[in-house]
Amino acid sequence: MPQLLLELFSEEIPARMQQGAARDLERMAAERLKAAGLSYEALTTFGGPRRLTLVVEGLPTATPDREEELKGPRANAPEQALEGFLRKTGLTRDQLVERDGVLFAVISQKGRATADLIPEMVDQIVRAFPWPKSMRWGSGTLRWIRPLKRIVALFDGHVIPFDIDGIQSGDTTEGHRFLGSGKPFTVKDFADYRGKLEREFVLLDVADRKLRILEAAKKVCSDKGLALVDDDGLLDEVAGLAEWPTPILGDMDPQFLDLPMEVVRLSMKVHQKYFAVSGRMDGVRDDGSIVKGALVLSPNFVVVANVEASDGGKALAAGNSRVLSARLNDARFFWDEDLKTGFDAWSKKLSGVTFHAKLGTLAERVERIAALAREIAPLVGADPDQAEAAARLSKADLASGMVSEFPELQGVMGGYYARAFGQPDAVADAVRDHYKPQGPSDSVPTAPLTVAVSLADKLDTLVGFFAIDEKPTGSKDPFALRRAALGVIRLVLENQARLRLSNAAAVQGLRARMDALIVKAREQQSFSIEDIGKLSPKILGELAGKPEDLIKNRDVMLSEVYDLGADVGEQEDEYGVLAFFADRLKVLLRDQGKRHDLVDAVFALGDDDLVRIVRRVEALDAFLATDDGANLLAGYKRASNILKAEEKKGPVPTGMVSTGLPNQPEPETALAFAAAAAATAVDAALETEDFAAAMKALASLRAPVDAFFTDVMVNSDVAEERDNRLKLLGQVRAVMGRVADFGQIAG
Repeated sequence: MPQLLLELFSEEIPARMQQGAARDLERMAAERLKAAGLSYEALTTFGGPRRLTLVVEGLPTATPDREEELKGPRANAPEQALEGFLRKTGLTRDQLVERDGVLFAVISQKGRATADLIPEMVDQIVRAFPWPKSMRWGSGTLRWIRPLKRIVALFDGHVIPFDIDGIQSGDTTEGHRFLGSGKPFTVKDFADYRGKLEREFVLLDVADRKLRILEAAKKVCSDKGLALVDDDGLLDEVAGLAEWPTPILGDMDPQFLDLPMEVVRLSMKVHQKYFAVSGRMDGVRDDGSIVKGALVLSPNFVVVANVEASDGGKALAAGNSRVLSARLNDARFFWDEDLKTGFDAWSKKLSGVTFHAKLGTLAERVERIAALAREIAPLVGADPDQAEAAARLSKADLASGMVSEFPELQGVMGGYYARAFGQPDAVADAVRDHYKPQGPSDSVPTAPLTVAVSLADKLDTLVGFFAIDEKPTGSKDPFALRRAALGVIRLVLENQARLRLSNAAAVQGLRARMDALIVKAREQQSFSIEDIGKLSPKILGELAGKPEDLIKNRDVMLSEVYDLGADVGEQEDEYGVLAFFADRLKVLLRDQGKRHDLVDAVFALGDDDLVRIVRRVEALDAFLATDDGANLLAGYKRASNILKAEEKKGPVPTGMVSTGLPNQPEPETALAFAAAAAATAVDAALETEDFAAAMKALASLRAPVDAFFTDVMVNSDVAEERDNRLKLLGQVRAVMGRVADFGQIAG
């Protein structure tokens, strides 16, 4: 079947936009082909430095004839309704069909030649293309990322003639700007197009360009006994910078290797798009064999050129080396100046940097993090003094010259500077890694001190923004709160940290609200009693007997609130932070194949220990996968439905279940004893957090529950029997409810 080939040739397209543009072209073409009624066998797009290409295989030569039936008003409807329907369909009254008193319009549409539809489709795509940025040129109205130069439009080997803003379609394109012949050439189909482009030094497919870069870069390194440092992000970018990428190995001044490795790599990557090169690994045996260890950079780099130089790239390498030296000299300046400045000066600068208009300065945020890190430290096996010290240093590097130049190095540079100024390694590591994990694939810190500071940092972010009602909505999450919550969850679970989130959230929420009040009170330098009352009734009560001067002094007030903060952990999670954690935990566990309703069932108990919650969920999941679990769940729902129905009528009997009533059925007695025994076993198992044993105790109820519902009528005509059986069902529900809220479980 016929093939459609479309090329949109322009001046240079930014590398970061190319693959997104290729996906947009694929989506827009597929939508318009579907809307036109055109099927196809395959649709492929390509994005490169100067062209977007679309090839569609297996298109029909024309759209099929279509017949559409539209339902109209009733035959006896008012004249106005009929006239509106006729205008909509373009038919007359006698052309309508009446069935069962209702009018229908049958609209027949003849198929159209595909060649006639293509110009409309391309024009719509080009004019509506969603470039992040676009420009106009000349006197035309068309907008494109850069001036559009040519359009290739071939269907079944023939040119589809049309023009867009004066740009005429055709079968002509051109190759590499420097290496090609310099002459436009014609193509007849996609195979011819791709082959001729490659002969003109253009690799159309980004996958081919990436493979060429990797293979050639590794070769130029290995020829010198070196190794390329992998960087997938940089590879994606440079593959969009050159149509015929040619890696060249260059040398840099070895003196720059005494700078932090991350600074050297980032200077190469961000400013120059160079790959770093490693010489060897730490730990080389006498025989020259390598012991696996830390990466050691070599005084080299790999630059990806867009030409094949006649001198093998020597001049290009030398020129790029001079440029890199200039960049690294800048980095050295920042490094040297930062070492002269130090943490005290940076920390003072944070007092003048606003974190958020409603949450105060970065310095105030650091105070909150430090206080919380001290409280968390004993729970994760860290020293409280060191945790507070590390937290106080954690944000200081934001005021350093190096991080101002390279924001990506926040935390990393703080770790280097902490070591340089004599801080213990554990503190330096905590400063360096406290932002981790920053995404689902990022590593999770395991050092206790780092865990404490990282948890404090993320919890402060979460509860602070929840406290000022800046919660994520739909797809919008401007403060990355979902990422922060997932980071807390991963830190807690992977380190088995027994942290009460409600306590930490309440304390930090109080501090966040205190800082919000400080922002509000900055101009008048005092608080009102009404402001104090907004913190919490308990805080207000604690401060009731304090001198009036203390209450009005915001700095003293802040100190008082921090001292009282640890005592307010039992207050309600009024900002919904725990519910937010539940949602994020559900997402995480769902990705691991767990059921989200089980998370709801466990969270409903009010537990906020994530480690314990996950253990409960895992045990519950295993239990429900058994016949005993599935049948007991059905029995629970039956008992619960009976109790709910009775509760609507009035109070349901509660209290001790009798086992010696006249003519009491044996299944009723058996269930009463089984429920009492299960309650004892469940309580003992939960006390030791042996959730498998708790589930086993519940499993012992399966047979008695089944027998009870088979042989016993709950709504007996004898009031005493009915009350006793309702008490028994309530007891069964209560026993099971100690493990999870089975009413939240689907099934």
